[in-house]
This record gives sequence, structure tokens and C-alpha cells, in this order.
Amino acid sequence: MRVVLQRVSQASVRVEGKTVGEIGKGLLLLVGIAPGDGDKELAWMADKVAGLRIFEDEAGRMNLSASDIGGEILSVSQFTLYGDCRKGRRPNFMGAAKPELASVLYDRFNGLLREKGFNVGTGVFGAMMDVSLVNDGPVTLILDSPE
Repeated sequence: MRVVLQRVSQASVRVEGKTVGEIGKGLLLLVGIAPGDGDKELAWMADKVAGLRIFEDEAGRMNLSASDIGGEILSVSQFTLYGDCRKGRRPNFMGAAKPELASVLYDRFNGLLREKGFNVGTGVFGAMMDVSLVNDGPVTLILDSPE
């Protein structure tokens, strides 16, 4: 499982001109699912996202998590995170899980985040989406689940 995490002051996702998810201060997650991913990877990633200390405390240090600040999450599925561009000029997406599996695991992942108390907005799995954000910092991290 791979997540590109961005600390944001606001973010939204639109499908066919309609806003389907939006948040204020919190995290934008671009979520990629690999073929071997399952409950173990989902739980690990949900814990990592919830507890990652990337928000500033009163002293200006990154000591607070999204949970600590009451941050929101916008989760957007993105199979292209598994695009392999090492050969040729066209990405190979064989490293991404098939849509039937990825859709179920993506929904499960978002459910785990909600169980942790987050307001979680989402895009529409498999749709062409327009994602807007104000990256706070900027802070952008790439998270890969342990092998």
C-alpha cells in the first residue's frame, strides 16, 4: 500500500463539476493499493496516518498528529501511484491491484480512519477527478506499508 500524504489547510475533489468531498485543515491522502495488500497493511497505514506528527505545536515544532489537532482527511484513490516508469515512455500499472480488490480495500481503509474519529471525505473510486488543495508548509510525504 502506498499513500502520498499532504498536510493541507483545505482540499476538495470534484467529479463531473460537482464537489464530492472537501475538508478544512488536515490531510489529503492519495491512496494506492497493491495486489498483495490486505487488512494488515490497511491497519498499519491507518495507524501511521492517524499518528504521524506533522502539525506544529505552540513552539513551531512538528509534534502534533492529525488526531491531536482534530484534523480532517480527504482520501482519493490513485492507482497511478504504482506506475512503473523505468522502461519506455508509457507507465506500466501492473503493480496496482485490480479495481475489484482495490475498491473494497480503499473503502475498508477509509472506514478504519473513520473508526479513529476522523471526518473522512472521499473522491469517487475509478472516476476522473479534479483535486484542489492548499498544501500547508508545504509538507508532502510518501508512505509505503512494510513489506
